[in-house]
Order: sequence, then C-alpha cells, then structure tokens
Amino acid sequence: MKHIIVFVFALLIVVNATAKKKPNKPNIIYILADDMGFGDLSCNGQEKFTTPNLDKLAAQGMSFTEHYTGSAVCAPSRSTLMTGQHTGHTPIRNNKELVGQEGQYPMPASTVTVADVLKKAGYTTGAFGKWGLGFIGSEGDAINQGFDLFFGYNCQRMAHRYYPPYLWRNDEKVMMPGNDWTNTVTYAPDVIQEETLKFIEDNKDNPFYAYVPLIQPHAELLVPNDSILQKFLGKYPEDKPYVKHNYLSDYGPDIVVHKYCSQEYPRAVFASMIYRLDVYVGQIMAKVEELGIADNTIIMFASDNGPHDAGGADPEYFNSNGPYKGIKRDLYEGGVRTPFLVRWPNKIKPGSTSDHISAFWDFLPTCAEIAGVTVDSQIDGISFLPTLTGKGKQKEHEYLYWEFSVKSGRQAVRMGKWKAVIYDIANKKKPGKLELYNLDVDIAEENNVVNQYPEIAAKMRSIMKKEHTPSEVYPMQIID
Repeated sequence: MKHIIVFVFALLIVVNATAKKKPNKPNIIYILADDMGFGDLSCNGQEKFTTPNLDKLAAQGMSFTEHYTGSAVCAPSRSTLMTGQHTGHTPIRNNKELVGQEGQYPMPASTVTVADVLKKAGYTTGAFGKWGLGFIGSEGDAINQGFDLFFGYNCQRMAHRYYPPYLWRNDEKVMMPGNDWTNTVTYAPDVIQEETLKFIEDNKDNPFYAYVPLIQPHAELLVPNDSILQKFLGKYPEDKPYVKHNYLSDYGPDIVVHKYCSQEYPRAVFASMIYRLDVYVGQIMAKVEELGIADNTIIMFASDNGPHDAGGADPEYFNSNGPYKGIKRDLYEGGVRTPFLVRWPNKIKPGSTSDHISAFWDFLPTCAEIAGVTVDSQIDGISFLPTLTGKGKQKEHEYLYWEFSVKSGRQAVRMGKWKAVIYDIANKKKPGKLELYNLDVDIAEENNVVNQYPEIAAKMRSIMKKEHTPSEVYPMQIID
C-alpha cells in the first residue's frame, strides 16, 4: 500500500509539472480608436497634449512606423480588419446606410472573421464599442460574426452621439440612465469601458479575444464636465467654436441623431477626448496586471483611419496627421497610415520599432498563427508574428491596395517605396490622373513623379485593375 501511495504521489508531481509547462494561448486585446491621426500620440510627435498610457504601451512594446488602415472611413476599414481582405475583396467597401434600419449594410453570413478563427482555437470572444458592419439581427450582426458578446453601438450613426438613450448587449437594449436625446447624464463610452474591463476579468482563466473599437475622438465633440476636461479648458485659443453649422443639431426635442452638437471649446474638448481614450488604455493595461495575466496578454492599438475635421475638430491645429498628407476619406498617407502599437511581455523587445509594411488585413493571419490554427478563407493578409517576436522569416507584401467608391472613385497602391493614388476615376467631365510618389524621399506626397517613371506607373495601373473584384453593392469604375 505504501508503494502505491508513493507511486500515485510521484505521478501527481509529474502531471502537475507537465501542466505547468504546457503553454497557454495568449489573450489578444485589440483597441481601435475612431478617427485618431498618426500624430495624435505624443510618442509620435504630438506637442499640444500628451498620451502617457499609449506612450507607455509603446515603451513596453513595439511601434510600427509603416502600418496602414483598411480604408479611409469606418465600415470598410473594420471590414478589412475582421476579414483579412483588402477593400478590393472585403464585403464592406464603404459606409452604406439602409433606410429604416439602425445599422449599416451587413456582412454576409459566409464571411469568416477574426472572431470565427479564434473561436475555433478555443477563445472566448467579445466586442465593445462601435460595430457598423450589420444591423441587429442581420447576418452581419456581431453575434452572428463570431462574437460571444457584443456591447456598445451597433450603428455608426448612433455612435455620433455620446449620450444615447441606450446601447446594445447582443440583441437587447440596455438603457442609459437619464439619457433621452434631451438630457445628457450617462456618458456611454464610460459604460462601454466598464463592460470591457468586466469581460477581461470574467475570462482571465481562459484565452480570450477582446475587440475594443472605441468611439473617441470621432465627432461629435462632447465629454463630461469633469477633471479631464478641466485639465484642457483655457489651454488653447478657441477662435473657431462649432456653432451655426449646417451639420449641427443639439440635444433636444428636434435632435437629428446623425448630426453633431454645438461646441464652444472644440480644441479643449478634442484634446480631452483623446486623453480620456488614453485613460481607458491605461485602465486595460492596469487590469491585466492586477489579474496577473499581463505576461500572457497581447495588447494592440491602432486607429481606423486618419484624423477627421468634423464637429469642430481641427486636425491642422493639432498636426493630427503628423508629417503626412491628407485626412479621413483621403487615400494619401494621412488618411490611411495609422499609429500601431503592440505589447507582448517577454516576446516583444521593449521600446522597439519596426518599419515592416503592414495593414489591417494582416491582423487575421497574425492572430491565427498566434493561436495555432489554419485560415480556411481567402485572404490578402500576411502574418506579422515574425516581426513581433524576432523569430522566423518575415514575409513581405509585394504591394498593398485600397479602393474607395466615393466622389467618383479612388484607388491607391503602396509598392515598396512607391505610392500611387488616383481620384475621380469615373468623373466624365474631368477624369482623374494617376499620381506617383517616392515615399523614401517624399513622405508628404508633394512631388508627383508619374511622368518620370512610366514603367512603375503602368505596373501600378495593372495592380489596380487586378485587385478589384466587382461588387453590386459598391459599384466602381476601374481605370484601364
């Protein structure tokens, strides 16, 4: 009997040691700002306010200097992030609204998302913030696209407002106390942040994926009158209050929800919105530390497109696009180059930077490789895991491609040091002409060299034609 007890005890020790050695799949938290420019982080050169927690995230991880969004506006950019497909292939290619629906045109049921891929690997999945890829109950609803839990704004138009009467938890309305489109009591992003932190805590013992698409600093420009706002009031000259504008609609009985409120102090409020976003990032970082899961949690941060100029925002004053040309809706660098930070303790070298050229559609294959699962859908992305860890050979994109079916159509290609852009493709009166820039020497895209490099220009045109697949929902003429 004594020998049996000794044997069992020894067996338990071996089993326990094996269990401890078994690696856990890392948690993945992807935080997405809304309309935040490359230059809106103090670690990227912002001088008029600071982003201490994002700076800390960069100092503890890796900062990508040549990372690109999926598109120049919200919905298509998020579609590329979810599907691993660029805008020539991804199902959502513009902000298409549906009459009579609270929500946008839906991704089809056949779509394979990052959440689908990670669920296959055993992850619990949650999304907290703004969705915009399909109205409640549609095929594109977050809970029909791989997410176990969604909390926030389903509809992009509703997300223009920071004091809505309700948010959504999956397919059920959650009322916001005191908010009725006239009274503004409960600041919705604070409630969403509480749900994000709760999800992390509830799932600390098993691998989870938290997609956190924040709505700051998207217009409207509005924050609670608290210590954060007080930090910035009076700090900037407010020579352009947002009043008497065509796209203005204040809270009250006649509110037009998709418009924006007036704002006497737009610069102070804009800065406080980003500072509040930074506080949220800090709270998430602190939460994983508190729970003892920081070493096994990857935190990523990016923005869905370049900075906006709506609702009183002033990207020129804040130099929000940094050294780049263009803002939201532009396919120039300022519209599609995003800040991108990744922290993964003991895997990523602290304070490192990478000039690896990457894009939103690389997120899905990267997550799949991290989770150890294969991707069965057709994608355009390349995993950047080797860049993060410094292990293995990093594959490179031959080129990146964007299209945008707005204002007669726009296309762009990044191929090595070359960047090609064309606007007004279908403008019959004055069709646009291809522009070509050498980003190695012209990062601001000021010197069009298309006439000097006809072979490169021809290659860019062929890529634009090749990478576009026709869409009945988002029709677009492509140059020959």
